[in-house]
Amino acid sequence: MRIVFMGTPAFAVPSLEAILAAGHTVELVVTQPDRPKGRKKTLTPPPVKEAALLRGLPVAQPERLRGSDTVQQIAELQPDLIVTAAYGQILPKAVLEVPRLGCINVHGSLLPRYRGGAPIQRSIINGESVTGVTIMYMAEGLDTGDMISVVEVPIADDDTSGTLFEKLTGAGAKLLAETLPAIEAGTANRIVQNHDEATYAPNLSRDDERIDWSRKASQIYNQVRGLSPMAGGFTIWNGEPFKVWGCRVIPNTDKAAPGTVLRLSDEGILVQTGQGSLLLTNIQPAGKKAMDAVEWLKGARIEAGTVFGGGQE
Repeated sequence: MRIVFMGTPAFAVPSLEAILAAGHTVELVVTQPDRPKGRKKTLTPPPVKEAALLRGLPVAQPERLRGSDTVQQIAELQPDLIVTAAYGQILPKAVLEVPRLGCINVHGSLLPRYRGGAPIQRSIINGESVTGVTIMYMAEGLDTGDMISVVEVPIADDDTSGTLFEKLTGAGAKLLAETLPAIEAGTANRIVQNHDEATYAPNLSRDDERIDWSRKASQIYNQVRGLSPMAGGFTIWNGEPFKVWGCRVIPNTDKAAPGTVLRLSDEGILVQTGQGSLLLTNIQPAGKKAMDAVEWLKGARIEAGTVFGGGQE
């Protein structure tokens, strides 16, 4: 098949590789523009662009696909199929109607649950025990198209969004390779989603990163691992953001106010929550790099009884 591939982050790279390994021709790779990254704001290409250029594939990077010259470029190519994987934009009708075999998407959840841009992170944040990948036909709505194939992936108790990302990346590429022959033959399934069961996974905001110590320790633990390693959870200490990258749930019967530091130990910082306590093991004070909490405690001016979370950023 002649295929146009659309994707942006590392999640999409194995899917691109699976298409090429299956012997299909990728006529064009469409991805997001290069973005500033890191403290120095160095302009950095997305992983899909890097992968495409290494393989000598043509690349287009419209800031906004709708109304761009890339739409006409795709129309002129007349691909058999368009494959997307975490591209980051909704395809306009003018693109959806181009390929004779349609447009398909590799989505990191078990649809119709977790439609949207952050299904991997939010499945962990919400304490799910299983997720997966769905390959679906694309429609004009947000992840509303008919499903073609599905694979389940368990979520381990210690998975972060980073480790789950790796699991789903491999599962998605494998499922895509297994699904392409049926699409090419015109025999692929079309399973209508139950829209009444749909849930949404919008992109994460700064508010999603803020730790509310009145919640259960298990909920905060899920929040932190769902945000790691991309953003991390944060609280306030001495009027500045204090990030939490790693923690463990510790049952207790203490009656201190949520956010109170119960004790400092050779394992980390034990903090009271709304139910149970949380041992902070990897932290990042404002202006410093992430570090083991034990190392930070060697020179930190913090005492039992300190309350995290007061004040604003």
